[in-house]
Amino acid sequence: MSTEPGSDDGEHERFDASAFLRTVTERPGVYRMYDDKGQILYVGKAANLKSRLSSYFQKTVDNRKTRALVSHIASVQTTVTASAADALMLEHNLIKEHRPRYNVVLRDDKSYPYIFISTEDEYPRLAYQRGARRVKGKYIGPYPSAGAVKRSLRLVQKLFRVRQCEDSYFRNRSRPCLQHQIGRCTAPCVGLISAPDYAADVEMTTAVLDGKTNQVIEDLAARMEAASINLMFEKAAVYRDQIASLKAVSDLSNALQPEDNADYVAAVTRGGHSAVQVFFVRNGVNLGNKGFHPATPAGSTSAEILDAFVGQFYLEHELPKQIVLSEPIENAELLESVFREKAGGAVSIVTRVRGERAKLQQLSMTNAEVALATRLASRAGMAARLDALRDLVGLDDVPSRMECFDISHTMGEATVASCVVFNAEGPLSSDYRRFNIEGITPGDDYAAMRQALTRRYTRLLKEARALPEILFIDGGRGQIGVALEVLSELEIDDVEVVGVSKGPDRRPGDETLVLTRGDAIVGTRQLTSDSAALLLIQQIRDEAHRFAITGHRGRRAKKRKTSSLEEIKGLGPKRRKQLLTHFGGLRRLQKAGVKDIEAVPGFSEELASRVYDALHPNRTTES
Repeated sequence: MSTEPGSDDGEHERFDASAFLRTVTERPGVYRMYDDKGQILYVGKAANLKSRLSSYFQKTVDNRKTRALVSHIASVQTTVTASAADALMLEHNLIKEHRPRYNVVLRDDKSYPYIFISTEDEYPRLAYQRGARRVKGKYIGPYPSAGAVKRSLRLVQKLFRVRQCEDSYFRNRSRPCLQHQIGRCTAPCVGLISAPDYAADVEMTTAVLDGKTNQVIEDLAARMEAASINLMFEKAAVYRDQIASLKAVSDLSNALQPEDNADYVAAVTRGGHSAVQVFFVRNGVNLGNKGFHPATPAGSTSAEILDAFVGQFYLEHELPKQIVLSEPIENAELLESVFREKAGGAVSIVTRVRGERAKLQQLSMTNAEVALATRLASRAGMAARLDALRDLVGLDDVPSRMECFDISHTMGEATVASCVVFNAEGPLSSDYRRFNIEGITPGDDYAAMRQALTRRYTRLLKEARALPEILFIDGGRGQIGVALEVLSELEIDDVEVVGVSKGPDRRPGDETLVLTRGDAIVGTRQLTSDSAALLLIQQIRDEAHRFAITGHRGRRAKKRKTSSLEEIKGLGPKRRKQLLTHFGGLRRLQKAGVKDIEAVPGFSEELASRVYDALHPNRTTES
């Protein structure tokens, strides 16, 4: 059921909640609240739609977020589902698709990495695995980050020397590789270890990764004793060193139960911002933690954030046997029933734990609080920098969008222009753009800047997209003049242009800022090295420089992989081969003159000149 938005000729009609609620069913389902422009404000689920929706329109509502939401409602649409569990799934999909303003929205679409053991192979390998797990074998994880996986791989490789090379590399070895020489592999590829001994190493590696370190230590101790009895002292020494390394690792780990397979999740909120921390524990091993900062509507409580996070996160990712939360949530029973069906087994959501588990629960809370405090401090610093920049440029309001351009090339080769974008929160990398510059005199930075700016702002105008309040140009008066001309030609008069000219020694802090008003340069300014405005400008300029250099290097490398002969019109594969054979290679061909090239059978003066020009783009053709 739904009500239609009011007309668009001014203020929308007040939403008639009483009339709407008379038509709402008491069955489970999902509801979507819209504003007068048809934008989704909020998506929610309910076991009883009538009861849940009625709670929004009571005369007194204590929740500030709910009051703000209700004041913007122009229409409500509902979808009836077969069960509350189905409603939860539909709500999750709608939030993921629309990211409504008043929902807590988790921005985490990536998969998490695992360690893969190819148990189907005669000599199994260890590998880093992210994404679909299609290949048969054992998967250990998930780990919170790629770094955590790689640290574990380095540890077990050092201890048990199980191979980590690709199968194609393994099958084609005729002698041991460097990993064997540095003591990181037993070289099963060339038969330097028997299959049973290698299998034993794989078994111990798996046990350590599964958290059964004490069991492995006992096994190694027995092997060390047997080796000593048989006077195999070198082998006994290897076992001794492995035991010492494992004990050091074991002493550093938490005293959790081997069967502990749980995630510890904590959420905090303050000042309209939130932080969530998740500690991943598998088989009693703490695999590490990961932090999240969901988009949070003002007035949300930490319990609401935790409730939304658990639903959105675990409907996308692998479920542990238990989820330990920092505080109770409203939908715990519903989530447990959905998770049970997804995991094919019981998944419990708890808040009361004891002993080492309680310490880890508190640790997740502490990490969430620290992460939020750091984020708020960073945002406060960003706000101070934006205020200082506003005063410097003379804007009425703090800038919400800034762009910076830089040009990168090597002696005019493979010129690339970069455009980076910052908003009030920092870099907006999704809006970054690079421009491959073509059709200019090599090394002409002014022409390159003109082309990049023209292409960028012509497109923004054509697509009616947001323009920046401030445009930074990495350069002096010449580049600024070009920028002002381009903006004037495009009739853009509401963008302030600031040039960032490096000092004579190119040291940070010595920059000269070129300031403009309208379409004219009004002067220059040097700020102290501790100026908040200068620190922000340096950050933006350095990011543009980094982005430009990365693009230039990639383009240059790609270009150098392609022979310059391939781009010459009328010069096919056979003639290219004929040229290179005649001169004995490209280097000697580059030293040849037009007459020398013309002497090659089948080459006219015109074609010889074309070849020469292509090989010497910055030199005049030989007469």
